[in-house]
Amino acid sequence: QVQLAESGGGSVQAGGSLTLSCAFSGFITAPAYNYCMGWFRQAPGKERERIGVMFGNGNTAYADSVRGRFTISREHDLNTLRLQITRLKPEDTAMYYCAADLEQLYGCREWTDFAYWGQGTQVTVSS
Repeated sequence: QVQLAESGGGSVQAGGSLTLSCAFSGFITAPAYNYCMGWFRQAPGKERERIGVMFGNGNTAYADSVRGRFTISREHDLNTLRLQITRLKPEDTAMYYCAADLEQLYGCREWTDFAYWGQGTQVTVSS
């Protein structure tokens, strides 16, 4: 059973930095099984949006709106996906989620179809 658990959120001042972590377990660790993983966020009153998705080969695609300030990385030994955020802005205030999905032959499915989601961690940025 795949499980994801985010941590590292909190209240920070604008201009600061934060690193979120997503501990995952239950993945099938066989050569034919790769997973797409990503970070997403949902601000109050807004729809959930994609921050970035890491493909099974380790390449990452970011949303244009966050490119340059957000970095996704994976620590295989720790089964952890991280999200580094720099130069935080008040508009970054949101619930941040990680999600995963088994990679298909053609690549990753649309992130809205990802099968596994964590409960989220809150980030609040004050000006």
